Amino acid sequence: MEGTIGLVLAALSAVATNLGFLLRHRGAVDCAAVDPRHPARSAGALFRNRWWTYGFALAVLAYLCHAGALATVSLSIVQAVLAGGIVVMAVVAERVFGLEVGRRQWLGVGLASAGLILLALTGDVRSGQRTAEYAPAAMLAFAGGLGFLGVAALLGGWRRGHGIALGVSTGLLLTLTHVAFKAASGKADAGLGALLSTPYPYVALAGGAVAFFASARSLQLGPAVPVIAVTAIVGNAAGIVAGIIVFGDPLGSDAVTVGPRVLAFALVVAASLLLPAPVTQAARTRPRPGPRYRPRSAHPAA
Repeated sequence: MEGTIGLVLAALSAVATNLGFLLRHRGAVDCAAVDPRHPARSAGALFRNRWWTYGFALAVLAYLCHAGALATVSLSIVQAVLAGGIVVMAVVAERVFGLEVGRRQWLGVGLASAGLILLALTGDVRSGQRTAEYAPAAMLAFAGGLGFLGVAALLGGWRRGHGIALGVSTGLLLTLTHVAFKAASGKADAGLGALLSTPYPYVALAGGAVAFFASARSLQLGPAVPVIAVTAIVGNAAGIVAGIIVFGDPLGSDAVTVGPRVLAFALVVAASLLLPAPVTQAARTRPRPGPRYRPRSAHPAA
């Protein structure tokens, strides 16, 4: 029962995350460029835009659902379910935002659906406190690597004005916060004092704050669909690897179990990779219709 609740929360998080991303893009392109030298001013400008605020409210809801899923189900399973959220993004991008989704993208939708069904039907979905157990050496090495790569992508993307690089940075830094939150969830029974004595709450807060500005700038610089897709692909792929390497999430005990689960993960990742590029081309060649939303072809500050 606990595992089922975790999977439902992960699915709700996937839907809310991608809807929130699209709304935040609508708001971000109408705001002044995010300036790291004036974070308070930049954040204030973003939140004065109603579309950004609506999108951020959905993102908060998504994170609460994500946190609930992480507290009950293994990290790799949660991230695999979240990867399916890109399917929602493709449908909404076409039906609501006027982006054309071709055959290749709908193939991705089918692959993601098949992968998620296969994940739900195959074996051991771990739940409870035991999913937060980790090897300290693996945690230190993996978290350090995520942080280094995330900051490197952030600095390079900001310097060159490259939205995709900032999307990569956002995905890596958000995964760092997820890993920290997952580790912190295992200390919850020890009380607040014990939890605050660990580095995990502070790592999660710092990573989330930096990812907030990196994500906002990436949406200002790049078209919505490719930036959101890259953020999701990088974050979910890194999260699945973290679950297996850091927290020991099982792939299975025999070939009958391992084979379908590996195939399920591969289907979800393949679906994510199929969607972005052709949608980007459609976005360049066909404007989004709508009386109240006509994003600029290039933001002046970009």
